Amino acid sequence: MKIFFRRIHLYLGLASGLLILVVCFTGILLVFEKELEQAWHPERYFVTPATTPRLPLAQLTDAVKAAKPKGKISSFKVYSDPTRTVEVNLAGNDKSGKGGPQGGPGARQGQPERGAETRSEEARGQQRQGAGRAEARSMAGMGGEKGGPSGKGGPGGKGGKGRNIGPRLFVNPYTGAVIDEINPRETFFHFMEEIHRGLVAGPTGKLVMGINSIVFLFILGTGIVLWWPTASKALTQRLKVKWGSSWKRLNHDFHIVLGFYTSIFLLIMALTGVGMSFDWVGNTINTLTNSPKQRPEPPTSTVPTAGGATFSADAALQAAQRQLPAAESYSVQLPKEPTGSMQVGILPTNALTDRATTDVYFDQYSGQVLRQTTYGQQPVGQRIRGLFKPVHTGAIFGWPTKVLSFVVICLGFTFPITGTILWWNRTRKGKKKPRKLVAAA
Repeated sequence: MKIFFRRIHLYLGLASGLLILVVCFTGILLVFEKELEQAWHPERYFVTPATTPRLPLAQLTDAVKAAKPKGKISSFKVYSDPTRTVEVNLAGNDKSGKGGPQGGPGARQGQPERGAETRSEEARGQQRQGAGRAEARSMAGMGGEKGGPSGKGGPGGKGGKGRNIGPRLFVNPYTGAVIDEINPRETFFHFMEEIHRGLVAGPTGKLVMGINSIVFLFILGTGIVLWWPTASKALTQRLKVKWGSSWKRLNHDFHIVLGFYTSIFLLIMALTGVGMSFDWVGNTINTLTNSPKQRPEPPTSTVPTAGGATFSADAALQAAQRQLPAAESYSVQLPKEPTGSMQVGILPTNALTDRATTDVYFDQYSGQVLRQTTYGQQPVGQRIRGLFKPVHTGAIFGWPTKVLSFVVICLGFTFPITGTILWWNRTRKGKKKPRKLVAAA
């Protein structure tokens, strides 16, 4: 029986080894995406706090309009940390589907991709305000999988075609100066994620990588079967690396011993990868948990018959800050339509995930709270799917799990290499077996 499993393990490993290398290499970079982004571009994310109070969002709006006269602001993200910049997202262009300064007053609000650390919150808020009728899975986030912002059922339809992604501006909250501007779809990490999720090959590439995740599950499963010792005396040998041995023995132990120790974590990563790749996983979770397949429609504002006062973004932000003053951030989504509501996503400090927000919807004219939903009130299926990305990347419990994930993925990168060497050595050994000499009569 072990011969059967060994052949499956070998053939699947040889067939998908290159893809596993690509997935692990890009995954190594994506684990610390947020930290690397901030380290590479500190001026983009951080400012020196001033002695004067922060400027209201109305003044920041004027500063952004001066810098981008044709741009239309779709959302703000304000951090409680006094050293952080305010992130302002502009709407994309309806005709081209490309983000840019052309997104004028008539442009439809876009779905920001995950090129920087705030993409998952922005995508979530915009899904709920605009195209949130389609149920979106995680990631942040990780965007890109079917049923998410860029997949089937997203704003751009199948394959994410026609998505409107505008630029993101980083503004000094004390001076109103626009410090930097990026297009989330043109960042290095977005490109790495496109490779990680679909080899930059569109829906076909995403399907290939999804199938590769399933294949990887079989590789891990057969690997555990092959590792399992038939005799208790052999257990110690399977749990220790024999340091100081020949390079062939070290290669053998690195593949088998370290493979066993990391197998449970790699299984979790592969399972969440499958979950983010295929619609049927989300549909199954919804069915098992009796969760709705679609998000509820955002509430609508009542348009006054006569000219009435408009509830400002500053008023919505202040109302949210009164509810939870110590939150990590506040994402203010502006309404797109006269009947649209204004949404504020409040992310508590030390939240389980970036999606664990309390969402408050305000009437854009009267300021009345139309609906408020805490993370615990979200459907169970939605919360489970929201855990896929943070579990997949190791961000679920912060630095400890990120470091663990980084180490596991680094080891995962070596397994196709050590496995190929192990197979090659065994093949050469079989060819060099001495022939038995026939004694002369």
